[in-house]
Amino acid sequence: MKVSSHVVARMLGAWQEGPGPAHQRLSDRLRLLVLDGRLSLGSTLPSERDLAVALSTSRTTVGAAYRTLVEHGYLATRARARATVRLPDDTPPGPRPGASPGTIDLSFAAPPAPVEILHAAFAAALEQLPRHFERHGYDRNGTAELREAVAHWYGRRGLPTAPDHILITNGAQHALALLARTLLSPRDQVLIDHPTYPHAISAFTEVRARLLPVAVSSSGWDTAQLQAASRIARLAYLIPDFHNPTGLCMPTSVRRSLRLACPTVIDETMTDLALDGVSPEPFALHMPTAISIGSVSKSIWGGLRIGWIRAAPSVLERVQQTRHATDLGTPLVEQLATAVLLNEGRTQRPGTLQQLKSQRDALRRALAEHLPDVHAPQPAGGLTLWATFTQPISSRLAAIAPDYGVTIAAGPRFGVGGAFERNIRLPYALPPSRLTLAIRGLAQAEQALTRGATGVHSPAPVA
Repeated sequence: MKVSSHVVARMLGAWQEGPGPAHQRLSDRLRLLVLDGRLSLGSTLPSERDLAVALSTSRTTVGAAYRTLVEHGYLATRARARATVRLPDDTPPGPRPGASPGTIDLSFAAPPAPVEILHAAFAAALEQLPRHFERHGYDRNGTAELREAVAHWYGRRGLPTAPDHILITNGAQHALALLARTLLSPRDQVLIDHPTYPHAISAFTEVRARLLPVAVSSSGWDTAQLQAASRIARLAYLIPDFHNPTGLCMPTSVRRSLRLACPTVIDETMTDLALDGVSPEPFALHMPTAISIGSVSKSIWGGLRIGWIRAAPSVLERVQQTRHATDLGTPLVEQLATAVLLNEGRTQRPGTLQQLKSQRDALRRALAEHLPDVHAPQPAGGLTLWATFTQPISSRLAAIAPDYGVTIAAGPRFGVGGAFERNIRLPYALPPSRLTLAIRGLAQAEQALTRGATGVHSPAPVA
């Protein structure tokens, strides 16, 4: 697969920033794109001249960067042919080099399982299961029990909802992928928060949509920019409830005033994780046409792959037609267990929320002690801090951090065009002692970078 010079330039982003000569900065950034999987193995890079023009730099700089990558085994070249992306021959298969069972994983923003609560919910589900044995077991809408439970969940939040406005999915990511395949065509523009959830970016790019990012700053959402962008977008995707990755929560005043000109998908997976104050009101209270998606993966457990779409029946009918090509329904026992959890109000557990609050505060104290120059505002809820470094080292830090006992999700995973090299997402779903050890390891990794060290680790999965 040929990768054009303009595509590579967008991936590289602000590659000029950072220490060292230009060719070294360029080769480092290209190497990180290979390790990150954004430049796929076997793809061919643009010629030195074409990339130099796209980057507004000299051909000498690009040539030196390419030669460095060839010497280290990240590019293969042959006469009169484009350079081909590869990995060094000595890269071992299997786990990432340097990673060990003791490595602290900060790439997943997910709480541990509430064992007793889950056990009781599945026990109740198994008791209910025989009522379904006379049916075929395939249900493209979801069980009546769970659709009613989700509808009641919205009702308790002040948004009356009928069960026929609910479609059950295999998690929120499945819901978003179904909506993308149903509502978008190639080259349609999709308005997104910037930064945003990495798997949302994947869902839209897989249907060949074009992303239209609108910045979410430390002060929140820019209503004017969102409304202007919505006039040229085919679809909008927003995370107003304890935004992933920043943790921001859209104020009620903004929800009331925001009027987008395109269909809007609202991600509510973090809604029940309010740590300071109460949970936000449903976005659809102020935008009745909004399509809401949710799940229990963040409020209960990531292993419970149950999600839903709340939308008008006409929209759900279109999604059902799309769904036939990918799956025939959602597992029954998991649906029945989730219905029990929702009906018992288990998505908001005061003890768990207090524990998350304590872990959030412990993470911020560890940053203040070991990485005092890193800025990480305190979110009112959710599971993550959005940390900002003084230098654009995020991808390089992710590549070396496993050598110091921690894996992280680099900032560019949450954006487009190479943005957010100064940022990393830091979940606080682990005990305080583990979080402190992780930040201590990150501080050691940052010090290693300043001494000129480099890493070879490919990116960890993100959730």
